[in-house]
Amino acid sequence: MVSANDAAPSVPDAPSATEVKRTLRLIEPLRKLINPKVYGIENVPMRGALLVGNHTVLGVLDLPLICAELWERGRIVRALGDHAQFKVPGWRDMLKSVGVVEGTRANCAELMLRGELILVFPGGGREVAKRKGEQYKLVWKNRMGFARMAIQYSYPIVPFASVGADDAVDIVVDADNPLLAPERLFVEKVLGSPDSWPIWRGIGPTPIPRPERQYYCFGEQMQTTSVRGRHNDDATVRQVRDSTKTAVEYGIQFLLEEREHDKNRSLIRRLLGPEHR
Repeated sequence: MVSANDAAPSVPDAPSATEVKRTLRLIEPLRKLINPKVYGIENVPMRGALLVGNHTVLGVLDLPLICAELWERGRIVRALGDHAQFKVPGWRDMLKSVGVVEGTRANCAELMLRGELILVFPGGGREVAKRKGEQYKLVWKNRMGFARMAIQYSYPIVPFASVGADDAVDIVVDADNPLLAPERLFVEKVLGSPDSWPIWRGIGPTPIPRPERQYYCFGEQMQTTSVRGRHNDDATVRQVRDSTKTAVEYGIQFLLEEREHDKNRSLIRRLLGPEHR
């Protein structure tokens, strides 16, 4: 999520073609297992747009799969990552290797000046730390940073939706449960994040996510040129944010309905291969 941190940017170049191919090879088994279904990819330009969508309870599962679908189609997207993730040794290096940058306002501005394709989850860590009953709910609070940046740099917004990962686990204990107070303290003090993780159950009693098929939908571009120069007008920024939020919610509903008619939703049907479908 874009924050108010305006420190001098230090944004590495996008991953090379070799790095992209290597990453795609590494996650190919997962992609075959999940077999994402994508709608509206033609709405995503090769460069110069801000992709804005919903995060799921398994943030580490949805992001690489979404990026892989874009990379495979020649769209080298740069995701903005939560600050806490960049405090974890090893993990931050892995993120950087696939083009993820820390989600500061300065870094976002640098990417926009370069005309890159950017992806952001306004809900950030809080949307990953979902409570019971929050499946596919947007938890954006009053965050408007992405809209402000898009207006300032006349960047078109492509709303996108993701469905599937929130059904891969069941929340057993909410992140704000008193039982998880030690975890919240650790996350806050060590990682500097107010958002800790819930306890979930996946396959049987284990935390291993169920292999639910994922669905992604990219909506039509929303232009910001008509409000150029009004990035300090909160009313204008809020309107752009709310319009984007509505478009993402529409995409989520569309995917939920499409999933109900998907004959290949089950793992067995997907593993059988297209010749058996």
